[in-house]
Amino acid sequence: MVLEASFAAAASAWIFLLGGVTGLVFNIVLLWQAGRLLLHQLWWQPRRLERALRAQGIRGTSYLFFAGDLKEYGRLAKEAWSKPLPLRCHDIAQRVTPFVWQLVREHGKKSMSWFGPSPKVTIVDPELAKDVLSNKFGHFEKLNALFPRCWALSKMLGDSVASHEGEKWVKHRRILNPAFHLEKLKRMLPAFSAFCEELVSRWAKSLSSDGSCELDVWPELQNLTGDVISRTAFSSSYQGGRRIFQLHAEQASLVMTNIRKIMIPGYMSLPTANNRKMRRNNKEVESILRDIIGKRIQAMKQGESTKDDLLGLLLETNMRDTDGNNSEPTGMGMRIEDVIEECKVFYFAGMETTSVLLTWTMVVLSMHPEWQDRAREEVIGLFRQNKPEYEGLSRLKTVTMVLYEVLRLYPPAISFVRKTYKEMEIGGITYPAGVILEVPVLFIHHDPDIWGSDVHEFRPNRFAEGISKASKDPGAFLPFGWGPRICIGQNFALLEAKMALSMILRRFEFALAPSYTHAPHTVITTHPMHGAQLKLRAI
Repeated sequence: MVLEASFAAAASAWIFLLGGVTGLVFNIVLLWQAGRLLLHQLWWQPRRLERALRAQGIRGTSYLFFAGDLKEYGRLAKEAWSKPLPLRCHDIAQRVTPFVWQLVREHGKKSMSWFGPSPKVTIVDPELAKDVLSNKFGHFEKLNALFPRCWALSKMLGDSVASHEGEKWVKHRRILNPAFHLEKLKRMLPAFSAFCEELVSRWAKSLSSDGSCELDVWPELQNLTGDVISRTAFSSSYQGGRRIFQLHAEQASLVMTNIRKIMIPGYMSLPTANNRKMRRNNKEVESILRDIIGKRIQAMKQGESTKDDLLGLLLETNMRDTDGNNSEPTGMGMRIEDVIEECKVFYFAGMETTSVLLTWTMVVLSMHPEWQDRAREEVIGLFRQNKPEYEGLSRLKTVTMVLYEVLRLYPPAISFVRKTYKEMEIGGITYPAGVILEVPVLFIHHDPDIWGSDVHEFRPNRFAEGISKASKDPGAFLPFGWGPRICIGQNFALLEAKMALSMILRRFEFALAPSYTHAPHTVITTHPMHGAQLKLRAI
């Protein structure tokens, strides 16, 4: 018995020891495999892609382990943003995106840099840019221009049609398109007009006894476009929409504080103060939207007519392809979660693009009063004291030229980015899978080889015969992108901008205030770093 017990104990010890050794070996194998995978992603693959691109004549920076060019990008941005530009200077690329400016100057219009371990080829060629943006070869996937490696960060601002791929993109685009048809947008003009009238009336009350005042129009125009998108997206749920606008403004600021840390694996999962605040904001936005959407769906089921707002038009199209409860689509419709994400982007894109365009338009017209006078003369000649309406807005030739020229010089989005998911050839270069292709809109818009020696001058009459004849290349004007993914809301933005600018021009003259500093920079879109202080005078 004693012998049997000793044997059993010894056997148990050997089994335990063997199990421990096996577990240790298993853990070592796992660590070895994880290390090999990490080394492949952070060293072998970047070096392989670098060799493949350099062998075809693409010059650029050399790969630095893990971080790539992010440190140099941050250093140059900090240095450039510390110095304002001279007034009336529209040569803004060196300040707005100094790293790409230096890259193109040193390595040419087709040059390579590194976003972490991913090679990025910058292409300053409108013909090749159109090939990339049109997805002509079907070998690209869409990437957010600022966060191609951080889904969690971009998710805070909305995971929408702008970031979807394949069949999901086709489905969402098809459902969204009817809401942005011109005939539907015309019905939103009364909302545009009402909020613009409220804005100019508030400005008029701020005038001093001499009929003038100094005002930072940047937050004013953000509030205007936030109000407009709140009303046109959600109609009767306007107050909920206003809260979303406030939360989105805060989200954009929090996003930019994290922008330099996105390469740290798992950073967005850490319980930092910023990350917790972003998650709370995101949950509140989604809760408000879920409540608004749920109530609207219930009302529509009970026979209430569809409102002429973006949400109503979207749900009307979506319900044709879903089952009765509108939460689990049977055909091509969106889930409620998808509708929520699209509505989040309604806010960010709808408010941001137009407010940026209007702000730079007022700043630039303050620098060029002769064009301000010409635009005002056209507006007064067409509308006199009447409210602007669609037919008149569509005949605003000078105002349209001014808006186009501002979009050329100060495009809201300075670049678009795609990524190859399989090997492809474009412009005589074969790009392996895993290469980021950057279309730097700002550089294409500021290229003297395309636009002439006066490229950095504000000259709206270059658009006198339309966009296609404004430059040597008819496809060189890309403020809203190109191809099937061209911005779905471009007509909305331009119509709102024409309405607002017409009503402002009719009531005020404006000039740069002494406190204004000309300092464009990038906060997702092209912002005035220190505001847009103007001096307004009643007409």
